Amino acid sequence: MAEVQANDHGGDGKKNKQKKQTLRVDFTPMVDMNMLLITFFMFCTTLLKPQTMKIVFPAKDQVKEEQDNKVAESTAVTLLLGANNEIYYYEGYIKEADYEKYDEFLKQTDWEPIGEPTESIRQYLYSRNKGTYDQIEELRKQMRNQQITEDAFNEQVKQIQDEAKKAKKAPTVMIKPSDLSSYMNMVDALDEMLICNIASYAVMDLDKGDRIILARKTDNQEYLTEEERKDPKINK
Repeated sequence: MAEVQANDHGGDGKKNKQKKQTLRVDFTPMVDMNMLLITFFMFCTTLLKPQTMKIVFPAKDQVKEEQDNKVAESTAVTLLLGANNEIYYYEGYIKEADYEKYDEFLKQTDWEPIGEPTESIRQYLYSRNKGTYDQIEELRKQMRNQQITEDAFNEQVKQIQDEAKKAKKAPTVMIKPSDLSSYMNMVDALDEMLICNIASYAVMDLDKGDRIILARKTDNQEYLTEEERKDPKINK
């Protein structure tokens, strides 16, 4: 509450002087009001669940070379993260005989949601995973409208992704960051996996073939190891 105190010094027969007023505001009731508001918002606000990413890495002794090569060439997609936020991709697998023909299969793209004038990585992944993506987005829409529960959504998504894997319709993406790429590029690549509903993806190191085609594509020898730079067969 506010109080106004007036000081009158004109009672001695002197000329009237201006009265001085002191204003005091009591903020004590506001403390109770703030506590009530905080309590109200705590009970009425829906707490957000933390979004986590599940990445399962198999043990090395459980992965044989034959099993590792079972990924169908038609579904294999490799993303190469280069310097200056550059990103490249190619489909299938490459062999030593393909190093000279890198321009035929190694494609450069960008991180924009809609690639102009080239196709963005999101557009490409969406086109490769369109059937699975559309089904999952329809389920997500039903969950937002509270037509299905979150548990039912996760169960049906897993079923859709498993069926796509068996039918070899869904891509298997291998993300390979280079020493010249940034941590942000890695995070962006993982975000694209979630946005495009990619079920199978893994983070891997660049192999020799990846380093060679990157160095030749960009004319940047820093992608190569010191031994590879001295190899005359590589630096033709």
